[in-house]
Amino acid sequence: MSDVRVRTNSHDVSDRPDAESGRIVELPGKEARPRRRYGGVWLGGAMVLLLAGGLGVGGWRHYQAARDLAVSAKQIRTAVPEVRVATVRASPEITKVTLPATTTAFEAANIFARASGYIEKRYVDIGDHVKKGDLLAEITAPELDQQIAQAQATLAQNQAALQQAQASRELADVTNTRDSNLVKQGWLTAQQGDNDRLTLRAQQAAVGVAQSNITAQEAQIRVLQQEKAYQRVVAPFDGVITQRNVDNGSLVQAGSTFMFTLMHSNVIRTQVFVPQDEAFGIAPGVEAEIHVPEIPDRAFPGKVTRIATALQPGSRTLLTEIDVPNPDGALSPGIYCTVELSIPRKTPSMSVPADALVFDQNGLHVAVVRNGTVHLQKVSIARDLGTSVEVREGVKPGEQVVLNPAVNLAEGSQVTIRKNETSEGSQT
Repeated sequence: MSDVRVRTNSHDVSDRPDAESGRIVELPGKEARPRRRYGGVWLGGAMVLLLAGGLGVGGWRHYQAARDLAVSAKQIRTAVPEVRVATVRASPEITKVTLPATTTAFEAANIFARASGYIEKRYVDIGDHVKKGDLLAEITAPELDQQIAQAQATLAQNQAALQQAQASRELADVTNTRDSNLVKQGWLTAQQGDNDRLTLRAQQAAVGVAQSNITAQEAQIRVLQQEKAYQRVVAPFDGVITQRNVDNGSLVQAGSTFMFTLMHSNVIRTQVFVPQDEAFGIAPGVEAEIHVPEIPDRAFPGKVTRIATALQPGSRTLLTEIDVPNPDGALSPGIYCTVELSIPRKTPSMSVPADALVFDQNGLHVAVVRNGTVHLQKVSIARDLGTSVEVREGVKPGEQVVLNPAVNLAEGSQVTIRKNETSEGSQT
């Protein structure tokens, strides 16, 4: 038998050999087509469909990107930025100012020798506490005793001379009284009467001279006795001996030998120089606290007692003195310390965080938020405190200022305040 192949008109064409003849048999009603031409058409159609789908997907994605970009641009144009703000606060009525200072003794005296001689006995040394009138040292000067004895002898001579002058005056007075009657009666000459009268006047003057000599000599004796008293060196007030320059046997000269330094330390005088911006609030009675680095756990209260009134021309500072009670002697004269002054504020001001300040071509200003709208307000700084500044004008207490404002933040910009901002304007 021959081979037969049968071709059908179905979509899936299969050539099946006839078992008997092996020939190709075309079934009735079916058109025989070549196999290769039919597969190419379908392949081209599939490629066209794939290309059309790819173009559609690409176009859709391009459309989506363009639409997203437009939406983003619109959101950027209409977006309201969030900002951090701080609340402007009125500055406190009392300003705390900390300044370096130096302690000094309330009273200090350098004691010099007032009598010349040798130190016979020294009774005190450095660090000794003394009371007013306590004996510090004794000076011996034998020649001074001789000078006093000589002056007293001279005084005795002057007193005797006074008595002699008084006797001569009395005699001249009697003689003149008697002779004046005889002159009137003609028993004595007028010349004799003039002699008696002028002799009486001379004796009266001699009495005056003798009295003056006595007064001068008594004053001289008092001077010598005062020098004698200066041989006893005593303390002029209560205090502590902080310096000693003599010892037993030392030769001292009146008015030139420096012997001791005495300081009154029950009250410490603290000197501080207050800058000009705070000097106008300084007055006697202002509260102060003294802090010593070596005594960190203790503060020494005091008050301003004296001010220099005039500022130092070079430093523009005001010398201020504070008296600090020191009954236990914890403070010593001459130490370094810091003074915290509670100065009443003379002019009102507002406190603004330093992060809110903007300095550009328009000057110094802050961005104030009112009802969601930014307003740029110019300000003037009264004092820079580092993290904050005090301004005199431009803002009011209670207003909110933007912290670290963006460079493009302009007048009239709409903003929203972050929800996690506290009423004080601090960041949470």
